[in-house]
Amino acid sequence: MAQGRGGPGAPAGGGGGGLAGWLGVDKPSSTYDLVEQMFFLYVRVVKAKDLPLNPITGAPMDPYVEVRLGNYKGKTRHFDRRANTEWDQVFAFSKSRVQSNVLEVFLKDREMLGRDDYVGKVTFDLAEVPTRVPPDSPLAPQWYRLEDRRGEGGKVRGELMLAVWIGTQADEAFPEAWHSDAAAVRGEGVASVRSKAYVSPKLWYLRVNVIEAQDVQPQERGRAPEVFVKAQVGNQILKTSVSPAPTLNPRWNEDLLFVVAEPFEEQLVLTVEDRVSPRKDDLLGRVVLPLTLFEKRLDHRPFVQSRWFDLEKFGVGAAIEGETRRELRFASRVHVRTCLEGAYHVMDESTMYISDTRPTARQLWKPPVGVLEVGILGAAGLQPMKTIDGRGTTDAYCVAKYGQKWVRTRTMIGTFGPTWNEQYTWEPARTPASARSASGCRRWRPTASTRTRIRLSRCSGPGVKKMGELRLAVRFTYLSLINMVHLYTQPLLPRMHYLHPFTVMQLDALRYQAMGIVAARLGRAEPPLHREVVEYMLDVESHMWSMRRSKANFFRAVSLFSGFAAAARWFSDVCHWKNVATTALVHVLLLILVWYPELILPTVFLYMFLIGLWNYRRRPRHPPHMDTKMSWAEAVHPDELDEEFDTFPTSRPQDVVYMRYDRLRSVAGRIQTVVGDMATQGERLQSLLSWRDPRATCLFVIFCLLAAVVLYVTPFRIVALVAGLYVLRHPRFRSRLPSVPSNFFRRLPSRADTML
Repeated sequence: MAQGRGGPGAPAGGGGGGLAGWLGVDKPSSTYDLVEQMFFLYVRVVKAKDLPLNPITGAPMDPYVEVRLGNYKGKTRHFDRRANTEWDQVFAFSKSRVQSNVLEVFLKDREMLGRDDYVGKVTFDLAEVPTRVPPDSPLAPQWYRLEDRRGEGGKVRGELMLAVWIGTQADEAFPEAWHSDAAAVRGEGVASVRSKAYVSPKLWYLRVNVIEAQDVQPQERGRAPEVFVKAQVGNQILKTSVSPAPTLNPRWNEDLLFVVAEPFEEQLVLTVEDRVSPRKDDLLGRVVLPLTLFEKRLDHRPFVQSRWFDLEKFGVGAAIEGETRRELRFASRVHVRTCLEGAYHVMDESTMYISDTRPTARQLWKPPVGVLEVGILGAAGLQPMKTIDGRGTTDAYCVAKYGQKWVRTRTMIGTFGPTWNEQYTWEPARTPASARSASGCRRWRPTASTRTRIRLSRCSGPGVKKMGELRLAVRFTYLSLINMVHLYTQPLLPRMHYLHPFTVMQLDALRYQAMGIVAARLGRAEPPLHREVVEYMLDVESHMWSMRRSKANFFRAVSLFSGFAAAARWFSDVCHWKNVATTALVHVLLLILVWYPELILPTVFLYMFLIGLWNYRRRPRHPPHMDTKMSWAEAVHPDELDEEFDTFPTSRPQDVVYMRYDRLRSVAGRIQTVVGDMATQGERLQSLLSWRDPRATCLFVIFCLLAAVVLYVTPFRIVALVAGLYVLRHPRFRSRLPSVPSNFFRRLPSRADTML
C-alpha cells in the first residue's frame, strides 16, 4: 500500500486532507491508535502532612506509603524523621489483572517493615474511580484524612495527598510509573525497567589542519629533527607524516579528522615529536586546547582563521602527565587551522540503511517530510534467556531507533509473551529510510501503514534458532506530496559530503569512533542503554568477515543477474530456432526496428512501463523483515557461525584458527582465479592495438580500415539488417566450432604469462 493510507497530509489517526495537505506543511496530529488500549489504575502519591508520632515508639516517624490492590503492592521511598514529606510517585496496576474491588493506601513507619501494622490508611472503591484519557487535563490530587488503623471508622492525625484514576498507556504518568507487572523489582532496579526515550549526543567532525611548526629544538644538540605531530582527542589518536627533510621549521599542511560530542568533555592535545629511530620518539613539546576554543563552520567556505600556539616544552626524562619538573623554553610553536564541521552528517550507522542524514548544525536542517509512528504491540514465543530457581525465564524489552531518537519499552518480567502496546513517534527529514527495532536486534524498513509480524531470529547452534515473533504496527504520513516527490531528486547526504568528500578509509574510521561515542554516552543514561544493544543496532561489526554473509552476498549477485541470464537463454533459443513462431516474430520486429529506428527507444520505455504495470499486482503489501533463507542462516555450518561471532582478535584455540585459515585460503583462491581470468580478458582486449603480437595487431588494424570503408559506403539500415539476420540464422547454417572472432581473440596475448 502507498505511504499514508489516509491521503497526503491526513492526520495520523486517519481522515483529513484538502489543498493545505497537498501544498502546505501543516503538521498532522498524532493519535495513540496503532496499539490496543490497555487500561491501568493509576495512583499518584504526592505528599503527606501533619503526620502523628509512631504509635508504638512515640518517636517521629520515618514514613513511607504502601499501595495495595489485591496481591499487588508497591512502596514509596521513606524519609527520615519528617512530619511533612513529599514523594510524588505514581503506581500503575494493570486493569486486566485486578484481583480486588478495593484499593488500599497505607501510611507506615520504616520500623514496621515486614509487619502488617500501619499508622493509617485510605481506601477507594474501584467502581467510584474516574476515568481519564489524554488529552484530558491531569486529575488534580486531593487531601485525604487517614483512617484509624484499628478499623473502627475513626480518623487519625495526618493527611495524604492522592490522585486515583483509570487511564491508558497514553497517560503522561505511564513512563515514570511503578508497574505491577514488575512488582518483583525493588529499589534502584525499578528505574531500569521503565520505558524511556533517549537522544544520541550531538556529534561534530573536528578538522585539525596541521600547517607547520617553528623553531623546534631537538633534545640531541647538533642534529636536525625528523618531526611529526600527534593529535589526540579522548582515545582517538592521529599522526601526521614525518617531515620530508630534517629541519627545525617543518611543514605538513595535513588534515586530521576526529569525532567529538557535545557537551565537549575532551580536549585536543597536540604533541610535536622527533623520530629518533623506528622504535623511539622524543617528545619536543605539547599544547592542550579546549574544544570550545574552535570555530564552528556551517558552510563550504575554505577559509578558517589559522592560529599559532606556543608549545609547552619538557626537559629530558620528564613525564608527559603529572610531571613535577618542567622546563619552559622559548620560541617553539605550532601553526594549525582548526574548526568544528557543522555542515557534514556524522555517520554513526551503516551507510546501507542510514536513517537520518541531516547535518550537525541545526540551522541547516530542513523541515520534516512527515510523521512516522510505530506501535510496539508485543511478542510471542520468546525463548528462555536465563535461569532462576531452576526455571527458565525472560525479562523482555524492545528497543527501536530512527535518527537520533532511541526508544526503549518497559521490561516485562518473567514472561514469554510480553504485551507492551506502546506507541512512539518520529519526524523523518528524509524518506525512504531505515528504522530499527530490536527485541532480538533486527531491522525493518517502514514503507506502508499496516500491521505486520516480524520474525526474530538469532544465530545459535546448528543454523538459525527461532527466538519468537515481534508484532509491530507502522504508519508513515507525509505532509506534502510535492515535497515528497521533490525529495527523490535530492542527494542523500548534505552538500559538504560532495563538495569536500572524505575518503572511504576516513569514513570507516570516523564511523567507528562515532559509534563508540554514542554507545558510551547512552550507557551513562539512567536507565542505561547497554553497549551491546547500541553496538548491534549501529552494526559495529558489519565490516567483519563472515562466511555466511559472503555466501549470501554472492547469491544476491547471482539473483540480480538471473534476469539477464534468462534473457540470454531466451535469445539463444530464438537464434537456434527452438520455437519457430517466436523466431519469426523476432524477425518481423527486427525488420520494423531497422526500417523505423525512431521506434527503438519508445519501444524500450513502453516495454518497461508495461512490466511495471504487470508487477503492480504482486507489489509488497507488508514491510520486509529479516529473510533467513536469503541470509543463508538456515543452512549455515555451526563453525561458520562461531567464526562470525568470534572476537577480534580471535579467542579460539590454535587448531581451530588454522582450520579456518585454510578454509579462507581455499575460498580466496577461487576468487583469485576469477579475478585473474577477468584481468586476462581485459588485457587481451588492450593488446589488439598494443603491437605486443605484431601479426595480430596488423590483422586487426587492416580489418578496422576495411570495416570503416564498408560502413561508410553502405547504409546503416543495410548493415543492421544483415547483422541481425546473420545472428538469427538457422542452425543449418551454424557450425559447432568456435567462430573466427572467438578464435582470434583467444590467441591474443595477456600479461598472465609474465606473472610469477
